[in-house]
Amino acid sequence: MEIESTEKLNFNSGYSDANGLKMYYEIYGQGKPLVLIHGGGSTIQTNFEKVIPLFAKNRKVIAVELQAHGRTTDRNSDSTFEQDADDVATLLKNLNIEKADFFGFSNGGTTTLQIAIRHPEIVNKIILGSALAKRNGVPDWFWDFMKQAKLENMPEQLKAGYKKVAANPNGLQVMHDRDAKRMLNFKDIPNEQIKSIKVPTLIIIGDKDIITPEHAIEMHRQITNSELAIIPGGHGEYIGEITTIKPDFKESQLVIPMIEKFLNEK
Repeated sequence: MEIESTEKLNFNSGYSDANGLKMYYEIYGQGKPLVLIHGGGSTIQTNFEKVIPLFAKNRKVIAVELQAHGRTTDRNSDSTFEQDADDVATLLKNLNIEKADFFGFSNGGTTTLQIAIRHPEIVNKIILGSALAKRNGVPDWFWDFMKQAKLENMPEQLKAGYKKVAANPNGLQVMHDRDAKRMLNFKDIPNEQIKSIKVPTLIIIGDKDIITPEHAIEMHRQITNSELAIIPGGHGEYIGEITTIKPDFKESQLVIPMIEKFLNEK
């Protein structure tokens, strides 16, 4: 169905059966496929609303919502990055997309790592936005914070973003609990798996990110064919993630030209 979005962009949206989920997706624009994968507690819009119109000028953008997030259903099992990766791969198969570029932000970056590890045949290039591969990639306070994670501490913009689109507003607690449990149980991705990634990779973090510069540098060294960018700003500010938007926000602060340059390099 054709829907007019807030950006006056035409897009198609739908649901696809992916490993027991009814998985929601939106498709914008024409050209080479670029898959956008959101972070924890997020929807397509709360992470990517500012950048989709920019990417869609030159590409076919496929934005997805993962298990228990936004409009996608939950399955009766814990969320894992490996399962999310398999779900995205299944969705693309259902959409007859054989190969794509992938941009994952935050938890979506970790999912993108798993796609490159588990499904390298469907990957052209990957962009890892504030992605975590090791527990030591964030400060110690992060893990203490996750142990005490409560729904009331979730950013209001993310709660509102979920309620705006979710078929079942009561799913908010489920999404929160799935994300919190996944982080508490997070295990380091083994070095051999990270080093197995051969596709061109762009690693991006903010200089005031949750992800440490040291972690981004370590990933950069382990992924042979990678580039690294550390951008002024916080977690997701470089894509205009909803919790980072300030009154003086300008499109020119976003890293889309840099990402497009990376994607267009031969």
